This record gives sequence, C-alpha cells and structure tokens, in this order.
Amino acid sequence: MHPGSITNVAGLKVGHFTDSRRPTGCTVVLCESGATCGVDVRGAAPGTRETDLLRPDNLVEQVHALLLSGGSAFGLDAAGGVMRWLDERGHGLAVGPARVPIVPAAVLFDLWVGDASIRPDAAAGYAACQAAAAAPPAQGSVGAGAGASVGKLFGIERAMKGGIGAASISVGAVTVGALIAVNAGGDVIDPAGGAVVAGTLDANGRPRSSAAAIAAGELPARAIAGMATTIGVVATNARLTKAQASKLATMAHDGLARSINPVHTMTDGDTLFALATGTIALPGEMTVLGTLAAEVTARAVLNAVRAAAGLTSPRLPSVSELTESKPPR
Repeated sequence: MHPGSITNVAGLKVGHFTDSRRPTGCTVVLCESGATCGVDVRGAAPGTRETDLLRPDNLVEQVHALLLSGGSAFGLDAAGGVMRWLDERGHGLAVGPARVPIVPAAVLFDLWVGDASIRPDAAAGYAACQAAAAAPPAQGSVGAGAGASVGKLFGIERAMKGGIGAASISVGAVTVGALIAVNAGGDVIDPAGGAVVAGTLDANGRPRSSAAAIAAGELPARAIAGMATTIGVVATNARLTKAQASKLATMAHDGLARSINPVHTMTDGDTLFALATGTIALPGEMTVLGTLAAEVTARAVLNAVRAAAGLTSPRLPSVSELTESKPPR
C-alpha cells in the first residue's frame, strides 16, 4: 500500500488526462460499483455539475465517478466523456430500460496559461477514464492540476505554480484519503509552522503572506470572479449515509482552511466531494473520520504544490525551483 494515495481507499481508481497543447487537463475518480457521495461548496464562484442530486433528501444514493477539471465552466464538458466510458461498460443507475451513470463534477479556472480556447472536453474525460488505475496517481502538474496556480491575489504575474496532490491515513481497518487540485487565490501554508510554502511573490521573488500584506494595508487589485478555486475529493472505505458523506465534505474543508489563506473567497469556487465506498463493514464514526479528512486534505494541498513543475509563460515558479535557488544561510 502506497503511503499517501487516495487509491489506498479500496474501490477507487484515479486517472489523469493532461493536454499537451497547453497546461490544462482533467482527473477522474472512478467508483464503478457505486459509492455514497456528498458535497460541500464553499467558494462564492463555483463551477459544478450534478451537485443538487447529492443533497441527502434527494433520490440518488450513489455515484459512479467524480470529475475534477481545468478549463473553467467549459471543462464541465469532460463529464460527458466519463459518462460514455461508464455507459459502454454497463455502469450506472438503473432507470427504466437504461442505466444512467452519475458523474458529479467541479472545475477550476486555468485559462491564464496558454491558448484559452483549448479546454478539457468529452474526449479528455474519456481518456482520463482509460488511464484510471488503482495505483497511486501522479501528483503535481498533471490532470486537473496541469494549469493550476496559487497566490493570485496580487496578480497572476506574482503567482506561483499550483497542482494536484494526494494523501491518505489508515487507522486500523479505516482509511481516509484525499485528492486535491490546488488553484487558490490565496497562499499555501504549512500548518505545522505557519510558513508560506507557495503564494504571492514579493519584490525579491520569494513567497510572502498575502493575508499579512492585506492586514498591513496593502490591498490587492480588483479580483476577477472565478480566478481561483480549489477542488477535490475525500474518500473513506467506511459505510456512510448521504448525510454523513456531506458532513465529511464539510469537515474536510477545515483542511483547506489550515493550508490555504485566504480561502473560500468571493473569487474562489472551492468545492469538496466526499465518497464512501463501504468496502469494510464498519459504519463511520464521524468525529474520527472528519478529523482524518481535514488532515489528509491539508497534506494533499502541500503535496500538490511541492510536486508541481514551474511554467515560463506566464512565469509561474514552482516550490522546488525556489528551494533550489535559495541562497545558503
């Protein structure tokens, strides 16, 4: 078992599609046999699909895949390819004579980089499904994290490269994992000591605290709606109801709040899904699961930016580049 992958949760597969024409892509989490799902949308500028049906009082109990995509609202098209892949294999909710695959999705804004007319489409979603495996997924500048950036409150020209990251924790028979595409307007913070890991660059090209700058009276330019957004999935092998899955997604947002500052802003569409595969007989103990979900979410955020590769146009340095170039003390 890989130490730190959402695929440590039995019953899940992850696949990336990364577009070679520009930094963008999508990532699919497959649960072909069905998994209970909840969602919590916290950002004020979300781009989502099929989230209403995840309300505990609505009919559908399980989903068959979740999609995370770049391309802003255009990227929602990729869910159609995921549906086609599932449909071809007979996966879906039985409705009369047909089976309808249930594929909720969320998107992030990465149109800053490269040709904005190139966005993930149905073919991209299908390709992500074809690439899906139970092995640990690649992290960093791949899939939905290919064009992600962080620290954009003071402009894209002072931002750094974001990415997609994974993490997991097992306690006894229970496993909780996370897969997070980090495209925050705010900075990525290490909860262990509060240091800015990736974020707004200062005049010397080093990350600094946007929140501290704002508190000191340095205000950012007018923000653009949807310019950011961190999206992701937390998952467990425990048995949960839809209401419990929704609560798990809510508690996982605490992990975003620990590792991104500011977060859940008017220009973010921060959205987290929660999956419960129920591959073990144990029912979920929500305090424990929620604590673990917040922890793996924060770890996945840090893994995302630490694994990311920088871009040259626009210039978005990576954490590894700045670490390598840091002068000795």
